[in-house]
Amino acid sequence: MNVLILGSGGREHALAWKLSRSPRLQSLFCAPGNAGTSALAENLSVPVDGSDGFDALAKLVHAKKIGLVLVGPEAPLAAGVADRLLREDTLVFGPTKQAAEIESSKAFAKDFMRRHQIPTARYGVFTSLDAALSHLFEVGYPVVIKASGLAAGKGVVLPQTREEAEAALRSMLQEKVFGEAGQEVVIEERLEGPEVSVLAFSDGETFQVMPPAQDHKRLLGGDKGPNTGGMGAYAPAPICTPGLLEEVSRTILAPAIKGLRDENRKFVGVLYAGVMLTKDGPKALEFNARFGDPETEVLLPLLETDLLEIAMACAQGRLKDLPIRWKKASALCVVLASENYPEKPFTGRVIQGLEKNPDQSMVFHSGTKEVGGRTVTAGGRVLTVTGFGEDLWAAHQNAYRAVARLSFPGMQYRKDIGRQALSKEPQVTRSVYAAAGVDISAGNRAVELMKVAVRSTHGPRVLADLGSFGGLYDASDLAKMRAPVLVASTDGVGTKAKLAAETGRYRGVGIDIVNHCVNDILVQGAKPLFFLDYIASSKLEPEAVAETVRGMAEACKEAGCALLGGETAEMPGVYSEGAFDVAGTIVGVVERSALLPRNNLKAGDVLLGLSSSGPHTNGYSLIRKVFADSQLNDVFPELGAPLVDVLLAPHRSYLPLLLPILSRPDSPIKALAHITGGGFIENIPRVLTDNLSARIDARAWAIPPLFQLIASRGGVPKEEMFRVLNMGIGMVLIVGKERVQELQQLLVEPSFVIGELLEGVRTVVLA
Repeated sequence: MNVLILGSGGREHALAWKLSRSPRLQSLFCAPGNAGTSALAENLSVPVDGSDGFDALAKLVHAKKIGLVLVGPEAPLAAGVADRLLREDTLVFGPTKQAAEIESSKAFAKDFMRRHQIPTARYGVFTSLDAALSHLFEVGYPVVIKASGLAAGKGVVLPQTREEAEAALRSMLQEKVFGEAGQEVVIEERLEGPEVSVLAFSDGETFQVMPPAQDHKRLLGGDKGPNTGGMGAYAPAPICTPGLLEEVSRTILAPAIKGLRDENRKFVGVLYAGVMLTKDGPKALEFNARFGDPETEVLLPLLETDLLEIAMACAQGRLKDLPIRWKKASALCVVLASENYPEKPFTGRVIQGLEKNPDQSMVFHSGTKEVGGRTVTAGGRVLTVTGFGEDLWAAHQNAYRAVARLSFPGMQYRKDIGRQALSKEPQVTRSVYAAAGVDISAGNRAVELMKVAVRSTHGPRVLADLGSFGGLYDASDLAKMRAPVLVASTDGVGTKAKLAAETGRYRGVGIDIVNHCVNDILVQGAKPLFFLDYIASSKLEPEAVAETVRGMAEACKEAGCALLGGETAEMPGVYSEGAFDVAGTIVGVVERSALLPRNNLKAGDVLLGLSSSGPHTNGYSLIRKVFADSQLNDVFPELGAPLVDVLLAPHRSYLPLLLPILSRPDSPIKALAHITGGGFIENIPRVLTDNLSARIDARAWAIPPLFQLIASRGGVPKEEMFRVLNMGIGMVLIVGKERVQELQQLLVEPSFVIGELLEGVRTVVLA
């Protein structure tokens, strides 16, 4: 197949490099290309920035027998190059003009996000300076001001004062510094949090997400200086954990692809979401309608699948049938820019050191051309130097080693690309432990990634930061209690962790372990004070650990307890490859007079059941055996959702529901039984006296479909089901018969009368 790439930057050189490795490629062309693409393709002098040259481009496509066109930059997409080529029955990897409007008009994109409930910042769109200034004086939050049209990545201003904001509006709307692109502006709420680039291949119906990347927009180190088209990037970005990536896919990319299709703007190519990871979750900053630059230069070296196959699958609408594979590695790139970039860069400077790339690196040309047999600068961003390796540290070292070999007069570049995500562990220590199969830097990186989540649970009672030898908790409030009793519990997630590891969905098991432990001390009337965690594996994956801890932090905040600290352990040879274990310990407190169970339990007391959110953390060995011949994405009619979503539903906490009732001076609750491992048969007797038994009426509530499916598919007897699983009841309350109605009114959700206490030996009878 003959393939044509439109564009002339580092992105296009990276595309040419990747396409040149395809066994399906016959001839490769670039229009107009650069000095780097000329070594891989035939550069063609055809204008592609505007619609004026599209007729000539269409003729060239026919003359060269081009089977597929990949469009790199945004300008030809916004001008409708895909529409023109599609009319010639040419396959195009790139969206139509209408679909590309999601990038070419920020005003359209913001309105589109509002229509399709995509989380984003508050905003207003203006064409009048007076109206824009009036809005600026009314809003009560910091703002970002954006030129609505295409401004080569430079049309965004982050004013620090109202005066700067007013000046930015005047420069765009009155002085027209961005020309037509700034005739319409968006005034947007400035979100807080780290920014991440999430790109996805799309055929208009489905999409497949790429590893998350982070780029550096500012010209100077420490994120100072003016905005640029990008001074470097790295991928995968550790800050965007697998769970966050899944959330971005579900809440931002999926509704965007569907919304474009529903509005007859079917999107083919690469949809790029700029996302801010705020404390309220991921929010979309903007969309691009093509590969990013410099993100492309770090993503393509990680791609294992043939890029030509992917582009064809997108253009032909069959992406869902193509599995896309990525290397388990990292890549980092550094942009070398001209003197006086980004204002009016100096060009024509001779570039030295291009003869050979060091191992584990690539040099992609951006603004270069050949003059008299020498390669000279021909733009602002001149070269993009990419290093790759087994982790981000190795990629960083390889990239900057390659940078050191290159030079041209006035060359400027950032020396801190990726620094915020890198471990500070000395390389010599890393290599010594690596020989034993232990990566200390991975543990350090895991700690760095989880710090924000852990600190979010800390209040004034926590006296030591993460990383201390022991956690410190100020317990002076206990002196205000009459007879404080500390209640502690420890437990693990069990084989549910294996299922989470197989699917890369770790956040839920973090919630699981905390809520399991919270419920275990709640049944004795205790309110949690602090929680400690333990995570162990054969090989530590920092992102997985951080995602697990993020779930723990969420659950701890809901429970009002501190995630005081924990331990991560990498033990090759102890755990099998891919194995992952999570355990936790919780400490709470209760007045001795309020301890449960009370000593007034008697025959005739009633058992109330509260719904579970699923199997919680127990019975997964049985569940995995029952569904061994099923795919995790299978949707059983009884469940109405993918099996994996049902099985990984997080363990519910009953603390918010029950603590207010337990805190009442005359609480009607006599005892609580958390239905965990051992089900009804073994957990209810734990709160009974020797002369009492319990009768459970299994017909008193509707057994959820999942448990019915497990019983029928596995041929599991009723007694065994109630011994292993919670059967849809996660907490059992024991109350005097005369106070059942009172308790049900205090509960803010439905409860079920599921049985009663009887005289007899401590046991459970199923009716």
